[in-house]
Amino acid sequence: MTDSAADRPVLFIQGGGAGTHAQWDNRLVASLEQALGRGYRLRYPAMPNEDDPDFAAWSAAIGLEISQLPAGAVLVGHSVGGTILVHTLARQPELLSTVSALCLVAAPFIGPGGWPSQDIGVTADWAAPLRPIRTFLYQGDADDITPASHLDLYARAMPHALLRRLAGRDHQLNDDLREVARDTLDI
Repeated sequence: MTDSAADRPVLFIQGGGAGTHAQWDNRLVASLEQALGRGYRLRYPAMPNEDDPDFAAWSAAIGLEISQLPAGAVLVGHSVGGTILVHTLARQPELLSTVSALCLVAAPFIGPGGWPSQDIGVTADWAAPLRPIRTFLYQGDADDITPASHLDLYARAMPHALLRRLAGRDHQLNDDLREVARDTLDI
């Protein structure tokens, strides 16, 4: 990628787990970068203590990253990174001023019907601040980590989101983010 000021910024937030940044999600980033081509500047920061994600620590790191982005940014979050990203944005709507789109890839849903969390408490209308943001939700039907039902839970919480159910794709979407790139190119 070039570092031209005209390049659209894309921030990719990794999933959790030991070695995820360097051994797993780096392949997603490479796929996205290749599919986007010229005109995009992808940022892929390592999250603190990736093997044991903590909402407060990750949310602070994500907030700092977003605050440094110029207008028009696309945010992509994978797995627990997507979950923390979406809840960070919902709780800090001032961060949305630079965001043009939000893409959640295989993100576990926190709340009724989804996974419990002691770190992330949710209210019935937690996603209301996100309604003005173009949002895409991606879920593979062969994902053995995040249940496919979580996509439906997000769809209810975020009725403005566009859903992408991907046949034969695993939790890493088979290391292929062409659909994320296609949606990003259309923004």
